Amino acid sequence: MSSGKQALQRQTQQDWENRADVEVITSSIKKIADFLNSFDMSCRFKLAELNEKLTGLERSIEYLEAKVSKGGTLN
Repeated sequence: MSSGKQALQRQTQQDWENRADVEVITSSIKKIADFLNSFDMSCRFKLAELNEKLTGLERSIEYLEAKVSKGGTLN
């Protein structure tokens, strides 16, 4: 009986160690996912700002091209 009890205790101890390992891995995966979501949002925001700036520059170029093609001054 003592041998069976010791085996059960070892199994229980191993189970708790496995659960602790799973918890560490799960926590790490959640941190990585949070970082990637944050990085995604940051990139989307910066790309949206860049897109606005490029759109403004495109409009300015179109305006200048129209002025030059009509022979107008740039003043």
